[in-house]
Amino acid sequence: MYQHSSINYSEITPELVLLSRYCESAGDVDPELYTKYDVKRGLRDLNGKGVLTGLTNISDVRASIDVNGERIPTDGKLFYRGYNVEDLINGFSADHRFGFEEITYLLLFDRLPNKAELASFTELLAHYRSLPTSFVRDIIMKAPSKDMMNTLARSILTLYSYDDRADDVSLPNVLRQCLQLISMCPLLSIYGYQAYSHYHDGNSLYIHPPKPELSMAENILHILRPDGNFTELEARILDIALILHMEHGGGNNSTFTTRVVTSTLSDTYSVMAAAIGSLKGPRHGGANIKVVKMFEDMKKEVKDWKDDEEISNYLSRLLNKDAFDRAGLIYGVGHAVYSKSDPRAVIFKSYVEELSKEKGLHDEFELYNRVESLAPSVIADVRKMYKGVSVNVDFYSGFVYRMLGLPMELFTPIFAIARMSGWSAHRLEELAANSKIIRPAYMTLCEDREYTELRSRK
Repeated sequence: MYQHSSINYSEITPELVLLSRYCESAGDVDPELYTKYDVKRGLRDLNGKGVLTGLTNISDVRASIDVNGERIPTDGKLFYRGYNVEDLINGFSADHRFGFEEITYLLLFDRLPNKAELASFTELLAHYRSLPTSFVRDIIMKAPSKDMMNTLARSILTLYSYDDRADDVSLPNVLRQCLQLISMCPLLSIYGYQAYSHYHDGNSLYIHPPKPELSMAENILHILRPDGNFTELEARILDIALILHMEHGGGNNSTFTTRVVTSTLSDTYSVMAAAIGSLKGPRHGGANIKVVKMFEDMKKEVKDWKDDEEISNYLSRLLNKDAFDRAGLIYGVGHAVYSKSDPRAVIFKSYVEELSKEKGLHDEFELYNRVESLAPSVIADVRKMYKGVSVNVDFYSGFVYRMLGLPMELFTPIFAIARMSGWSAHRLEELAANSKIIRPAYMTLCEDREYTELRSRK
């Protein structure tokens, strides 16, 4: 009779600890060798400028200007297909419209839609906003994971089995797949969370079907909340959050992953699952969770939220590894590209304040505002600065999601829901360019060694 294995798959044995030391020593590289051989560690120059690895027409991140050959930091700007994101948001906001569908159309097709095109495209996304028959029961409800990014990746990989043309990489077919995934992502993420919340936390199970007449942002709030209700301000701010997270210049880790895997001519489901795996990492998509947790600790430690000196002392303790997680970081402050300002944070801030007033949390918003003002000078007093530093979009996004009642488990999936539009645009662009497989080079440092037979090894 078959017996279950006695192996504990989560156990870290002493043997594994010992073996891991070989991994540690094998990976030990003298940092000076990166300078000696001019290796761009992390594909970044010492000044933080990224190493060019490709060309794109999709978006652009601007954080400096060249003056007489010198790079001068400026207020950051973000462009989608040549349009300033601030102008795009102001445009649909002035008309009291939701923008996710319109900006997705722009990223995918390199043009702003007219009214008829936007209506048709919105209807197409609504048509695709459904899962295969019994998918929720057979896939999402089975073995729910505590990590919604893993749930999302697994669900997307499983959709491969439901697609008769899964491996077809022709542009029309890949576009169809991308549009379906853009529409399905909220369902996969939120239903996955509802299943885990029910089976592991004992909460009631809610599986609301999406409504075709609602926008992407409205549907997210509708299917998440037990009563399906939300305010117009809540939906509009979530819509703006999705747009600000939708795309970021092509040089970020998950978008680069998208293009690397796409260059192998792999299927759309594998490509998007790989991008999700990249975004899941706390150095990429999980930063806003760290910000929220940091502020929860700060609110306990700082007695007077209006005392700049007390706040500055706490921030100094963070940098000196004497507070919160003792990592030496002020989360949400600083960015690999932006120096003087992150345009996404600047755009977001006014809407965040409006929502904080509606939710009765304006005092907490003011605490965020004070930290934003104080952090750069505190960092400058402790660390050597190669460029300016400012808050990034993660600084406020977690606060917004918490005010919207989003569970922390969905913070990063919301990022993925937004970024699916950008990833799709980059996948289509990579395929259309018919470029070569992306194969970066590594310099080998190991020396040749003579083979020793097993009986002679010590």
